[in-house]
Amino acid sequence: MTQTSPKRIALFPGTFDPFTTGHMSIVKRGLNILDEIIIAIGVNDAKRTYFTEEQRLEMLRSFFKNDSRIKIISYNKLTIDAAREHGADFIIRGIRSVNDFEYEKTIADVNRKLSGVETIILFTEPELTHVSSTIVRELLRYGHSVKDFIPEGLILE
Repeated sequence: MTQTSPKRIALFPGTFDPFTTGHMSIVKRGLNILDEIIIAIGVNDAKRTYFTEEQRLEMLRSFFKNDSRIKIISYNKLTIDAAREHGADFIIRGIRSVNDFEYEKTIADVNRKLSGVETIILFTEPELTHVSSTIVRELLRYGHSVKDFIPEGLILE
């Protein structure tokens, strides 16, 4: 008798203000090893965002509407609690630098200790290491084009 393995579901947490080509790379590559990715927009009242939570949810839901392997949520709690609530056994993260690695390793260790949720780290592709939501927001604030930094077809509203 063959036993089917459970779905491999990962939570991909972030502010996604806005969602960039770097984020898209992590999602695409993550789907090569996972069955489903939950893009989880973290709500932090202390952070000043360019787009509202509702705008980010709508942008991503519209962008991924034809991919049943992607779910879009927002949350205002510990990431591991959101992961558990949505049936994710993994958290997926991308890192661009050594500094990102140090930070993500510490968080991954705490998450694993508290919940058993494992973190999957994907290194950013070299041609995308300069892409960040912070830079994209700055370009938007000053009226510059961001088409080279966001996935084709993503509509920023």
